[in-house]
Amino acid sequence: MNKYYIGLMSGTSLDALDIVIAERSPAGFKQVAQDAVPLPASMRQNILRICEDKTVDLQTLGEVDHQFALLCADAINSLLATSKLLATQICAIGSHGQTVFHSPLGAYPFTQQIGDANLIAAKTGIPCVSDFRRMDMAYGGQGAPLVPAFHQALFADSQAPRIILNIGGIANISILDAQKSSLGYDTGPGNILMDAWINRCKNKTFDKDALFALQGHVLPDLLAKLSADPYFTLAAPKSTGREKFNVAWLIDIIAKNIYRDEDVQRTLCELTVLSISEEILKEGAHADIFVCGGGALNPLLMQRLSEILNTQKIQTTHALGVDPMYVEGMAFAWLAEQRMLEKHIELHCVTGARQDAILGCVYLA
Repeated sequence: MNKYYIGLMSGTSLDALDIVIAERSPAGFKQVAQDAVPLPASMRQNILRICEDKTVDLQTLGEVDHQFALLCADAINSLLATSKLLATQICAIGSHGQTVFHSPLGAYPFTQQIGDANLIAAKTGIPCVSDFRRMDMAYGGQGAPLVPAFHQALFADSQAPRIILNIGGIANISILDAQKSSLGYDTGPGNILMDAWINRCKNKTFDKDALFALQGHVLPDLLAKLSADPYFTLAAPKSTGREKFNVAWLIDIIAKNIYRDEDVQRTLCELTVLSISEEILKEGAHADIFVCGGGALNPLLMQRLSEILNTQKIQTTHALGVDPMYVEGMAFAWLAEQRMLEKHIELHCVTGARQDAILGCVYLA
């Protein structure tokens, strides 16, 4: 009998909650339904304040945790209704939650996601798997990125090496070889700085079709300062997030320089392109590249990647049968399946953990 799993993902861009229903059949693991639910403006602002101010009262933190879980549960129930599926047909939900802080390198490494899985299970009647990162961290890993294991399971090709490039708020790459364990890490900012800057300048959540960036020019001096951040020269394993790359970080680098807003936007796009392409050229100069995440919709970003990586074939994951906007949602559906089957996830080569582990806590309905 075919089995269904649900995956939930809300990333550093804070644009929407992605939800995917995936079906496990003898033919494989495939996406059968999906939706993207925008985060309410007040919730988004509260989450941004928690992430960027790094201080929050416990009442607000608890309430946002609760509100985000209700958003998840409502989105699931709505998609089940439109898909004509019953809760009893779903084996499990995999909920990443919303990361509000990720600190893998301190004296006491930790990661924090909100979105109470108890509420999600109770409101949907479906077991919910969450807290995927901390067991990896308990074994000395960074707890991120998690998606390379899924990319390996779904996309690795025995005939040729592949790179899966996910450009969400943060960009990460998975280097796939069917004969080896997957490798991967966060290359640095994806959309996060571009989104933050246009939000500051134009009160928009993102630069649709890169129209604002296309009005500007790359600022070599600013690009050099941005690229000088030590993160870019760190060796893998490495992971990052909004706690590192944010608008305060950008403003501190701009300092008292007077730049046109559109030139900064164009320069931020170039920073994303160069930080990604440098790692791809280092890790897989002869691999085919498949792009997913919101950055796949940015024509300027995709054009510049093609120009720099001009000897490599670049496509979106549509070519592999998965909508590029929902690859991460699919990943958490797959991680939920693996947890319910008590499978160890092969990630120690990615995260630096001492060993692979069963990831996620199960909350039964």
